[in-house]
Amino acid sequence: MSWVADYEYTWAERISMRALRTCGHIPKHVAFVMDGNRRFARSQQIDKIEGHSRGFSKLADCLRWCLDLGINEVTTFAFSIENFKRSSEEVEGLFNLARDKFAKLLKETDRLNQHGIRIRVIGNIGLLPLDLQELVATAMLSTEVNDKLFLNVAFSYTSRDEITQALETVLQQGNSFISGSNISERLLEECMYTRHSPAPDLIFRTSGETRLSDFMMWQLSGSVLYFSNVLWPQITFWNFLASILAYQRDRYRLEKFRRAEQIQSAQLARTSDFHSERVQQFLQSMDEDRRKLLVRLASSKMC
Repeated sequence: MSWVADYEYTWAERISMRALRTCGHIPKHVAFVMDGNRRFARSQQIDKIEGHSRGFSKLADCLRWCLDLGINEVTTFAFSIENFKRSSEEVEGLFNLARDKFAKLLKETDRLNQHGIRIRVIGNIGLLPLDLQELVATAMLSTEVNDKLFLNVAFSYTSRDEITQALETVLQQGNSFISGSNISERLLEECMYTRHSPAPDLIFRTSGETRLSDFMMWQLSGSVLYFSNVLWPQITFWNFLASILAYQRDRYRLEKFRRAEQIQSAQLARTSDFHSERVQQFLQSMDEDRRKLLVRLASSKMC
């Protein structure tokens, strides 16, 4: 199964998509909490891992829909750190599925490059098996020049861990560049895994759960939240369009709040001297170190 599906639209779907683009604002960044794979597997009396595999196939459809609608960033919650608590059989099955999908990605890099899709894995990848870390690093590097659609795969991720890692980065790597007076919300935000991404405009969770499960808690204060009862592998194009309609209906209520947040962020940046040369050198050094880690991991795979 390709990472981007060759989805065949009906005439009604094409007309509806065109109407959405014409009549309303399209979100720039959509985040999916892909919940319900295991319940789907039970309902179909198939293996849990097959349920997760069907979920990946649905993600490929969603990426196609997002590309064609003009959404240029997608974040998907693929594996929580909390999932390590599941049975060893299921965790290893999920890792094997990830190995298969990232290996397939590397075989279709030309296709991803043609669509301009950049893969970024966000999360504590150091907790993953080494061979999977190597695959992830290679996938990220092989698509790093693309800029039409950014796909952020949250793998080995929780928001609490992301915030903790950001703080550790400041404390461990910032000594040579910054002082205590430079530490601010804005600086911590720039040390997150999502440093180069705008906050999600829309969070879409399936399966009827109305909680966020420690997903992007820092980033979503100004996001529209949309919950659906459908299980993730059963999501349809119409479910997807319903979420976009909900965003178009509710976004105006959040505009005033988001503008106030932007003003506050700018004020914090000024008071903490965020734009000073030393802080910018620190952030540049952090980016370079993160990329060097990916290069080392990818090189060890090739060896």
